[in-house]
Amino acid sequence: MGQSLKKLAKRVAQYQYVLLVMRHAKTEPANMSGDRARELTDKGRKQAKSVGKGLDAFGLVPDRIACSGAVRAEQTLDRMLKVFGDGPKVDYRQSLYEGGVQAVFDEIARTPDKYHTLMVVGHEPTVSLACGWIASENSDRSMLDLLQLGLSPASVVVLASNAPFSTWQVHAADLLAVLNPKDFDD
Repeated sequence: MGQSLKKLAKRVAQYQYVLLVMRHAKTEPANMSGDRARELTDKGRKQAKSVGKGLDAFGLVPDRIACSGAVRAEQTLDRMLKVFGDGPKVDYRQSLYEGGVQAVFDEIARTPDKYHTLMVVGHEPTVSLACGWIASENSDRSMLDLLQLGLSPASVVVLASNAPFSTWQVHAADLLAVLNPKDFDD
């Protein structure tokens, strides 16, 4: 990976609509209250803050965010919102925890055209599978391969198109980057 965020920001600027799909940050292996209640580790909190700072530094702060209702996803987003501020409209969706790939497509489809940068915060394997379906057929093979391997915690996939989100279907967007947390390190 090791992608330059500066180069990515220049590529992103060529598009009108940008989708950021993120897997929640690192979590504890188990929680007495069940999977949905799993919380971020110290490393996960640091990852989320680092990703938020990196996205902010390169002008990739979303206008709208759809976040899974699981505790670990909410905690990931909470750390990022401390960097993003009150700008993004945030929706928490249980469907992004339990609804699979279709839930991601539903969030994209319900995003009004006035929003140009959408972020979805969710879980594996849903997020990598959804990104693989959204990526255009002429996407870079090595990035598609990374999606097939699955995303590590706090990874972000960047997809973009000049068509509004409400029109996106399968293979609708260019896959611009698959970023891991180390790509956001200062």
